[in-house]
Amino acid sequence: MWCSEIHLGEVADDTEQEKSGEGDTTTVEGTTPGDETNPADETAATEESTAEETEETTTAGETTADDGTAGETTAGETPAEATAREAEQKESREPEADISQPVMQESDERQQEQYEAAVLEATACRTTPPAKDRPSSAVSRDSQGRAYLSETGRTSARSAMGEMKEGRVPTAPHLPSPERTGTTLEGTMSNSALNIVWSYGLNRNVPVLNLTDGFRKAIMYACSHVGVMYDFVNNKQFILQGHLNPITCSCISDDKRWLVTGEKGRDAMVNVWDTYTGVPIQTLFDPNPEGGVTAVALTPDARYLATLSAGPVQIMAIWDWTIDGEMPICSAELQPSYGVQDYIQFYSEDIHHVLTNSDTQVLFFTWAERSMKFYDPPLTDEDFNKPVGRFSMSIYQTNSSRALTATSIGNLVVWDNNKPLTKVVSTEQFADKKALKIIKVQDRGISVLTTTDRYIVIGDQAGHVKFFDQSLKLIYWYQDIHFGPITSVSFATDPDFLTVMRVNTEYPLDASIPAPKFVIRDFVVGTSIAIIGNVTTNGSKVQVIQREHDAAIHALASHPRLPLIAIGSYSGLLKVWNYQKKEVMVSRVFDRGSFPQTCVYDPKGAYLVVGFTNGSVCVLDSITLQDEIKEPFHFARDAITQIVFSHDSRFFATADAEYTTSLFKAQSLKEGAPFFYMGRYRAHYKPIRDLLFGVQLDSNRPRLLSLGADRVMVEYDLEKTEKDHIVVASSDRIEQSAVPCCMAWYPAVTKEHFIVTANNQFKLKLYNATTKMCRKTLLGPTYGSPVQKLAIVPTKGQSGNCYGAYMTEDKVGLIIMPLDGNPHNAMALVAHPSGVAAMSISHDGRYIFTAGGTDATVHMWEVNSIALEAQTRLGGADLIPFYGLMEGGREGELFAELEDFFYYAQIRSQGVNATDDRGVSTTIPLSEVPFVMRALGFYPTEQEIEDMVNEVKFSQYVQTGQYMEELDLGTFIRLYVNHRPAFGLSPEKLQWAFDTLGVPSPAGGAIDRGELLDMLQSKGEHMTEYELAEYLTTLLGFNPEGGSSEMHDLDTAVAGDVIDQNLPHNINATMFARQILGFALFSDSPQALE
Repeated sequence: MWCSEIHLGEVADDTEQEKSGEGDTTTVEGTTPGDETNPADETAATEESTAEETEETTTAGETTADDGTAGETTAGETPAEATAREAEQKESREPEADISQPVMQESDERQQEQYEAAVLEATACRTTPPAKDRPSSAVSRDSQGRAYLSETGRTSARSAMGEMKEGRVPTAPHLPSPERTGTTLEGTMSNSALNIVWSYGLNRNVPVLNLTDGFRKAIMYACSHVGVMYDFVNNKQFILQGHLNPITCSCISDDKRWLVTGEKGRDAMVNVWDTYTGVPIQTLFDPNPEGGVTAVALTPDARYLATLSAGPVQIMAIWDWTIDGEMPICSAELQPSYGVQDYIQFYSEDIHHVLTNSDTQVLFFTWAERSMKFYDPPLTDEDFNKPVGRFSMSIYQTNSSRALTATSIGNLVVWDNNKPLTKVVSTEQFADKKALKIIKVQDRGISVLTTTDRYIVIGDQAGHVKFFDQSLKLIYWYQDIHFGPITSVSFATDPDFLTVMRVNTEYPLDASIPAPKFVIRDFVVGTSIAIIGNVTTNGSKVQVIQREHDAAIHALASHPRLPLIAIGSYSGLLKVWNYQKKEVMVSRVFDRGSFPQTCVYDPKGAYLVVGFTNGSVCVLDSITLQDEIKEPFHFARDAITQIVFSHDSRFFATADAEYTTSLFKAQSLKEGAPFFYMGRYRAHYKPIRDLLFGVQLDSNRPRLLSLGADRVMVEYDLEKTEKDHIVVASSDRIEQSAVPCCMAWYPAVTKEHFIVTANNQFKLKLYNATTKMCRKTLLGPTYGSPVQKLAIVPTKGQSGNCYGAYMTEDKVGLIIMPLDGNPHNAMALVAHPSGVAAMSISHDGRYIFTAGGTDATVHMWEVNSIALEAQTRLGGADLIPFYGLMEGGREGELFAELEDFFYYAQIRSQGVNATDDRGVSTTIPLSEVPFVMRALGFYPTEQEIEDMVNEVKFSQYVQTGQYMEELDLGTFIRLYVNHRPAFGLSPEKLQWAFDTLGVPSPAGGAIDRGELLDMLQSKGEHMTEYELAEYLTTLLGFNPEGGSSEMHDLDTAVAGDVIDQNLPHNINATMFARQILGFALFSDSPQALE
C-alpha cells in the first residue's frame, strides 16, 4: 500500500558527523533521522513497524537469494534463532558445494522441490547462456514467487545437484587472464602489432557496473571505445575491445555474467560479452547511417535485450539475442518530441512491460512477439501546481502497479495505471499510466534511481546514497562517501547473501525506531568527477577504487629510464604512474587556471617540465613533483603546445599557440634555478607543428629546428644565441602545396643523415639533415587521416629492423624502417575515436601510450613487432606490394600501358625521326620521367619533377660517389606509386579553389578570364606567356600531336585569337574541368550530364 504521509524532506540533514579510516578506506555511518521526528511520528512509526514485524513473523518466513536459492525459517522462530541455526548449518555444509545449501525438511516434498528448483536455476545461470531451451525453463513459480520444478525438470535438477556434490560445476573466475610469455601485464597478446594491455581513466558519463558475484570482486567501466573489467582486489584489468566509437551505454545481467555494451557513431554496434571468458558472443549491427544506441537493458533472466537507437527518430527494439542478432522481435519508432530517450528499465515481475525516459518524457511499453505498444503520459508543472524538474531515471515498484521517476530538483514522480481510483488495490501492471502525484524527497537533484532486494535506492548530486522501503520510508542514508555527485550505484550479487539480521556482524542500524541492523549488499558508486568507490556494508567501509581525471588529457610523457608515465589533464591534476606495477607513485593538483597542456622529462630523468594553457612553464622534480623554480616561467601569452629537451639536457625549448619558440638554458644550481630564460623568436606565421632537438654532425653540440604549418623549416643557431637574442641559422620552405604535420630524426639505417617529415597529403619525406634537400618521397600510412606525430621506437640491445610509432587523428600505428612505401610495412588501430591528443613511448620501446584528449583516457599499447613482420611477409616481396597499388595490379590495363609508355620513352630519347638502328634496353633516361608520369595521368609540378629526379640521381651517391642517370621499370613503378596523389585527383579541391578565388555565382565560384590568366602566370610556379598559350591551345584541341612537344611548333600568331574566341569570359570549376581539362568534375552532376 502506498504511503502518502511520509516525511522525507525533513530528514535530509547534511550536518551529520563524518568518520574516517586509514588510507583509502573510510568508515562511514548512515544518518539516523529518528532524532528529528516528533513523538507523534515516532508512535506512528512504531505501530507501523510492529505491524510489519508481526506480518513477517506470522508469514512462512522464506528468504530467497538472487540466485534462486531458498532459505526457510520455522514458523514462530525468531530472526535471531533462525540466524544462529543457519550459521550452524552453513558450517556443516559440504566444502565441495559452490552455492549455499539451506537446510531442508526431508519429510516435506514441496520444500525438496523448491530447493531442487533453486539449485537448477543457479546452476543454469552459472554454466549456460540464457536460451529458450536452457534448464531453467523447467522451473516454475507459484503465486508467491517461490520456485518449484515441473515434472520435466526434476530429473535435470537431481543431475545438476549430483554434479555440484562432485565438484564439477565451474565457478566464476576472477578475470579471464590467459598466460602470456614475455610480459607480466594482463590482457591477451593478439595477432595485431599493437594491443591494449592497460587503460588509465574512464568515461564518467557511462555507469560503472559491479561484477562482484561471490567469487570475484570486480567492476566494469567504459574507457573511451573499450570496456575495462577491473579486479580491484588483485589490481588486474581485462580489456574488452570490439567498438569503433566511444561506448555510450552498458548493462549487466543479474547473475553478473552477461555484459552488454553499446556505442553511438558510424559503423556502431552492440556487443554481448561473457564476463567469465571476456569473449563477445553476440553482435548486433546497426544499419542506421547515424548508427548507435543511447541505452541498453537486459531482462532479469538475460534472455531479451532492449535497445534505444540514436538519431532524430529513435527506435525502441526488443531482441532475442541468444537466437537472432539480425532482426529484433518487435520495435517501435519514437517521435523526436519525446526528447532523447536514454534510459531503459524492465519490470522484473513481467518482462513484457518496460519503460524508458528522456529528460522530459517517460514512455511505458508493453510488447509481445511482433508487436509493441507504448503510452506517453503528459506531465507539466501546471498539473500539480509545482515544478517537476528534468527526469533522470525511472523504475517499477515491486509488487505494485506503480512506477517512479526521479528528477533534477529532488522530486519523485509517481505513475499509476490510468484507471478510476477504487478501494480495491490492484498490483496488475498496465502500460497506460498517468502521473498520480509528485513527492518532494530532497532539495538536491536525484541522479540515480534503482532497486536492490526490497529497497528503493537514490543517489544524488550531493554524493549521498539513500535507501527507502517500498512505502518510501527512509531506512538508511550513506552521506559520508564524499566522492562527488553520484552517477551510478551498482550492487554485488552473492549467492550466500541473506537480508536477515546476523550475529557477529558490523552492519549499521537502520533509521526505524526498533533500529535493527541494516543488512544490504555491498555496492559500487561512480561519480561525475571520475571517482569509483566500493562500499562494504558490513562495517560501512568506503574504499576508493579509481580516482581519475575528469577533464581532457593532453599532457603525456614517459620517463627516459624508469617505468613511469606522467599524465596531466585540464582538471589541473598531474599523476605519475608506475606502469609495470600499475600504481600511482605521486600526484599533484595545480592551482585553479593552471591546466597542463604538455609535459616532458629531461633526458637524465631529473626534471619534469610542464607547459600550461595559460602560457606558463613549470620545472618540477621528477620524483616528488615539487617546484624547482620559485615562480613559473611566464613569457608566452598563449598555451604551451610543445616542449623538447636537448640530448645533453643543456637546453629545453617550448612552442606556443602564438607561433613563437622560447629557449631555456641550464645553469649551475649555485646560481639559483636549474634553468634560465634565454629568449623568444617568432619564425613562423602559422602554427608550429613540431619542435626538434638534434646533434650536429661534426660535434656533440645540440641543434634546434622548428616546423610550421607555413611549410617552413627553421633551424636556430644555438652557438650565437645570447640572452634575449635568438639567432636563426636557416629558414627553408620544404613543401609546395602540402602542409607538414610533424618531423623526426630518421634512424641510422643509412649512411646519409635525414630528417623525416609527414604531410597532410599522406606522404613521408626524407630531407638531408644539412642541405634540407628533399631526398625521397614515400607513400605514408593511409588510415583515414594523415600522420600527426611520428617517433622512433627505441630498440636498446635489439638487432633487426627499426620501427616508428605514429598517430593520426584517431589511430595509433607502427611502421617498419627503413621506409620504402610498402603499404604492408605499416598498421594502425583505432586508439581514441574522439581524437588522439598525445603519444609517448616507453624508454625500452615495449609500450606506446596514447592520450585521448576529450575522452580523458590513456591507453597503454604493447608492441608486438613479430606480428608486423609477419604481415609484411604475407604482403609479398620486391615489387608485389607495389603492383597491388596500381589499378588492376600486375595484369591490369594500367601496367600494360606503363610498359608501352616505358618503351616509347626509349624511342623519344633516341629521337622520334631518327633513322639509325634503335637500341632497346630495360632503362630510360631521367629526362623522360616527367613525360611518362603525365602519360599515366599524374601531372607533377616542376618542383615535384625536380624532387623525383634528385631522388633517383642521388640514390647511390653516398655509397658509390656516382650519379644515377637512368632508371629501370621497377624503380619507376616505386617512384610513380610513392609520388602520385594518394587518392587521385580530388574534384573537391578544384571546386574549393574556384570558390575561394572567384566570385559567387549560381554554378559556384567563377573567375574572370583575364584574372585567371594573370594568376596562372604570377602565382605558384612561374609560367611564361608563351608556355601558357601553348598549354591552353593544346588543351582546347587546336594543336596536333599534343602541342609542340613532339613534331610541330606552336603558331603564336593565332594562339591569342584562339584563346579569345574559345575561352569563356567567366569560368567556374565545372566549365574549367569539362571544356579545358576535358573531364567531368563530378560524373553524376547535372552540369556534367548536359
